[in-house]
Amino acid sequence: MGTHWQIDTLEELDIEIRGALRTVIADYDQGFSRFRQDSVVSQAGAVPGYYRLPQAAASLEPLYRSLYRLTEGAMTPLITGSLEHLGYDADYTLRAQPGFLPSPDWAEAIDWHGTRLQTKQPVVLDVGAAGKGQLVDLLAAELERHGVGNYVIDASGDLFAQGLTLRVGLEHPLDPSTAIGVVELDHGYPAICASASNRRSWGAGLHHVLDGSTGKPVQTVLASWALAQDAMQADALATALFFTDHATLAKEFDFASVRMFSTGRAEISDNFDGEIF
Repeated sequence: MGTHWQIDTLEELDIEIRGALRTVIADYDQGFSRFRQDSVVSQAGAVPGYYRLPQAAASLEPLYRSLYRLTEGAMTPLITGSLEHLGYDADYTLRAQPGFLPSPDWAEAIDWHGTRLQTKQPVVLDVGAAGKGQLVDLLAAELERHGVGNYVIDASGDLFAQGLTLRVGLEHPLDPSTAIGVVELDHGYPAICASASNRRSWGAGLHHVLDGSTGKPVQTVLASWALAQDAMQADALATALFFTDHATLAKEFDFASVRMFSTGRAEISDNFDGEIF
């Protein structure tokens, strides 16, 4: 998935479970990776038409539809063209073209309902803002199916803990050696995901968190953290916090959050049960 993953368990996983986990990952990558030409989303983007997405899309579609509406089009699964315009393409050329390219309008570009996708123009569906979190949930479900009840899944900072309490530091976006606070994952909110503009940056003011309505990288928010019942929602909401506030998102989602602005100010939701230094 292009980043480091780790699963910690109390007992070593046998070869059958390891194989099952690898199959889940491979199937997800085959369906949703925009960095491989043979994935379903890449094929749908190359040749407009009707496509059948993996079953996981049935959960992604309503989530993205809600966040697209709540952020007024800023958070969109159609961000690929805007990212490629700035050099963040499948080949990682990292050479930005002049200006900024807004993402196409949802209704004009695609018709997406559950696992059914119609692309009306060459546009690649990008579920990266929630996909890594969803894959965490799918791996958690696979572990549970094999009777593994105590584990931590760490998808490069997107965390899900089951059967134990985990104390997590919130990494300072400008100094990875320090934290701006700590929080515990428990049965209330077992998942935490973070988004930070410093994680994938390649030029002055250029990073991977773009406002789809303008095609410009967000400059006001540096980092965000969201805690939720599952990693898919936590992952998506951490990105959505770059475009709108907790109160707006809390109208439809149950989560806790922290976000840090470029001024150094931190905004903390009332239900955040942690400590900010």
